[in-house]
Amino acid sequence: MSPDTDMAIWSSLPVPAILLDAEQRIADMNPAAEGFMNNSTKWLLGQPIWDRLTVDSPLEESLQRARANGTPLFVNDVDVGPGTRAPLVCNLQIAPIQGRPGWMILLISPRELAGRMTQSHSVKSAAKSAIGMAEMLAHEIKNPLAGIAGAAQLLSMNLGKDDLELTDLIVAETRRIVKLLEQVEQFGNLSPPERKEVNVHDVLDRARRSALLGFGAHMKIIEDYDPSLPLAYGDPDQLLQVVLNLLKNASEAAGGQPGKIRLHSFYEHSFRLRRKDGTGQSLPLQIEIIDDGPGLPENIKGDIFDPFVSGRENGTGLGLALVSKIISDHDGWISVESIPGRTVFRISLPMAPRETEEKH
Repeated sequence: MSPDTDMAIWSSLPVPAILLDAEQRIADMNPAAEGFMNNSTKWLLGQPIWDRLTVDSPLEESLQRARANGTPLFVNDVDVGPGTRAPLVCNLQIAPIQGRPGWMILLISPRELAGRMTQSHSVKSAAKSAIGMAEMLAHEIKNPLAGIAGAAQLLSMNLGKDDLELTDLIVAETRRIVKLLEQVEQFGNLSPPERKEVNVHDVLDRARRSALLGFGAHMKIIEDYDPSLPLAYGDPDQLLQVVLNLLKNASEAAGGQPGKIRLHSFYEHSFRLRRKDGTGQSLPLQIEIIDDGPGLPENIKGDIFDPFVSGRENGTGLGLALVSKIISDHDGWISVESIPGRTVFRISLPMAPRETEEKH
């Protein structure tokens, strides 16, 4: 094969690939690796790989043995990352380069997204059935609840102070249930997104201003944007609803105490979503909402986007389910990483189609 063909194959590899010299320094990277490392080949060339890549597994001795014997090395289910963002669960494949003694190629295959996609598909039909049943019940229950509240208010006109507490409780609880039922109906009736080119920083700015004037007045919201980020393809109003919901959750997690929220945007070339039919969707536009709150409860962390799962007392469990539905309708992806003191909700979105951008 010609050098041009070799370069085309190298650039077309769908997984991050890093070429290492005999001293374990970075000799080359393909575009997918540049995206994974959040840096260019030119910048990282010649740097020791383990200074730039963190792997939650002792690899040096095994790598030394593989290099000496000229044999490949496979490491599965380890946390891997460049240190500038949360690591991903990956499989690593390291193999010797023919004709170059001591040189190795490192392939990084993120598994976390595939695993979460499998889990997401397995619960999707169950969640859809639950929401359908809830919508039907909401419609049937709201009318009699209005009658109960009205009857309680009429009774209260002829009652003493002690008994008034009971009728007030009936009215307050029926109103609370009606509000919950209206949220259930909103979840089921959400219209498809009216998609067009969107500057995600405009959406983030609108959400930030709204939060600081209301529920997030006690929080410090920091902007950390990539100014060169291309336009996204989505419904600006629905995306605003998503960001407002996440900001509200982060603000409420602080329990009324001062806290910090960071709005971070960046471009990740290698991020692709693989569907069940085998087709892929590029989602290079990344938005992160990062807070310094107590983190998600361990027992619900894996199911936080499912309907009726909530970490708050009196929470409906529909807010994040609605967020997940909106992002899914945008052909995007949302994930969360949470430990005490740092929770990161990450939204991955597609770019606006080229033909859309060329019209403007």
